[in-house]
Amino acid sequence: MTERTAVHDTFRIERLYPARPERVWKALSDKDAKARWFAGPSGEWDLLEHTFDFRVGGHERALGRFASGVESDFNGWIHDIVDGERIVTAYTMHIDGRQISVSLGTMEIGPAEGGTRLVYTEQAVFLDGQDNVDQRREGTEELLDALGRSLSED
Repeated sequence: MTERTAVHDTFRIERLYPARPERVWKALSDKDAKARWFAGPSGEWDLLEHTFDFRVGGHERALGRFASGVESDFNGWIHDIVDGERIVTAYTMHIDGRQISVSLGTMEIGPAEGGTRLVYTEQAVFLDGQDNVDQRREGTEELLDALGRSLSED
C-alpha cells in the first residue's frame, strides 16, 4: 500500500532577460509564443496536447510523453492577470495519470536595467512522495532557461 503524504514547500526563482518587458509578456501570454518554450526537454519529450485560454478563469493544459513512455500532464487555471506585470495560476501535475502535486504559481515581470526582471514564486503540496521541491525547482529553472532562449530566437 502507498504511504499517503502531503509535503508543503515554497521556492522562488529570479531571472534577468535582455529583452523588453513587452516581449517577455508576450512569451508568457501568447499561445504560439509560449509553445516555443513551455515544454519538456527537446528530443526527450513530445507534446501530445496544448490548450491555452489566457484570461482570468482560463485553462491551460500541456500533456506530453517522454521517450521512456511516461506521460506528464500539466493542468492550470488562471486566477489573476495584471496586464504586462503578473499572472497567478493554480495547477496540478499528473504523471501517468497519478496526481503528484498541486501548486500556486505567481509570475511577476517588470523593467530592469538591461531588460526584464522575472520573479517566479511557487507554493506547492507534493503528494505521496512522487515529487519534491528540488525536482520541481530544477524543472522550473529549465523552463525559465528555455524562455530565455526563446526570447533570443527572433
